[in-house]
Amino acid sequence: MATITEKAPLRVCRACKAPLTRSFVDLGMSPLSNSFRKPGTASSIERFYPLHAFVCSQCYLVQLEEFETPEEIFTDYAYFSSFSKSWLEHCEQYTTMMVERFSLNGKSLVVELASNDGYLLQYFMARGIPVLGIEPASNVAQVARTKGIPTESVFFGTETAKILAEQGRYADVIVGNNVLAHVPNVNDFVAGMKILLKPSGVLTMEFPHLVQLMQHKQFDTIYHEHFSYFSFTTAVEVFARHGLTLFDVEELPTHGGSLRIYGKHQEYTGLPSTKRTEDLLRREAAFGVNNLQTYSEFTEHINALKRDILSTLIELKRDSKQIVGYGAPAKGNTLLNFCGIRTDFLDYTVDRSPHKQGLLLPGTHIPIYAPEKITETRPDYVFILPWNLKEEIMEQMSSIRSWGGKFIVPIPRVEIC
Repeated sequence: MATITEKAPLRVCRACKAPLTRSFVDLGMSPLSNSFRKPGTASSIERFYPLHAFVCSQCYLVQLEEFETPEEIFTDYAYFSSFSKSWLEHCEQYTTMMVERFSLNGKSLVVELASNDGYLLQYFMARGIPVLGIEPASNVAQVARTKGIPTESVFFGTETAKILAEQGRYADVIVGNNVLAHVPNVNDFVAGMKILLKPSGVLTMEFPHLVQLMQHKQFDTIYHEHFSYFSFTTAVEVFARHGLTLFDVEELPTHGGSLRIYGKHQEYTGLPSTKRTEDLLRREAAFGVNNLQTYSEFTEHINALKRDILSTLIELKRDSKQIVGYGAPAKGNTLLNFCGIRTDFLDYTVDRSPHKQGLLLPGTHIPIYAPEKITETRPDYVFILPWNLKEEIMEQMSSIRSWGGKFIVPIPRVEIC
């Protein structure tokens, strides 16, 4: 059985400030997962950083050290949310649910933190509900504005919240999808929501569930842009510290298993806690989220999975099979760099986003093309990097079956479909 590695107490937990000494998993050195390279720059200097996650022995927040500032990572960003059909369907369903459950109307204000290209707020606008996007990546924010979605290109925290509050732009609903993990100063971020939320307002946050990450070996969801990894138990503690109560929670299939938490002001007596919150806290306790030994076993599982992935690819290449990738997600870059998979295994990868086509993946320098490239070259295998979208991708690329092509899904275990 693996043992927990002790580290010198030079780090402190970003949530509770306790000494951070316990290793969760060390994935070696890796570049920023969205730092795509332009052709012709492959030989220039590329910065790699330790991708080593630690777990706090007090609040059990899993976290990475901050090697680059959010300004460096997110000011000019390559990720656009609108290129996944299933994700857009998820957001449209969320909009319908929120409007009905909380009686939103033309007098409500929905504020989304990290609103990206307007992928979600467009559905609230279509229902006549006022919206405001907060998106620090200026290039992405501009795309949202071209859709008519009001968007402020700033980082969110207490300062931004105070400015909006002074302008009278208090939120009936604050939304944050896959942003909670992206903020290094999580206390300032949550405190900002406390300031901005109306007395009877509601906040919802969606983020990958740490328990799902551990159970299903989703090591590739660990990358530098994700500073923190939450269980529901830890989220409850962090929000409570800032006067916010999590009164409901949903378990979602998105991103390999996510949580959607619902929060309110502690002093607001409406919206009683649901049975789902009690059930999940109990199940997380049974899983062992408050037991450091639970975290110590993760590295052993991931090293075994790495060997399985490489063994599969080596055997296929020995049989002279052509293998290409599908997708250029952040998680894929963690997997490829950790496993040492380069063009000796994957000839290229494809992505639907034109913002990534023509570039090279960070670290591995695997070229990115449009999906049509697969039809042109007719590979034997397509390695699905965004495995959380495998059903959508296998449907989109079903034509590879016509020449006997197959798919490889690497997480949570290597499968050839």
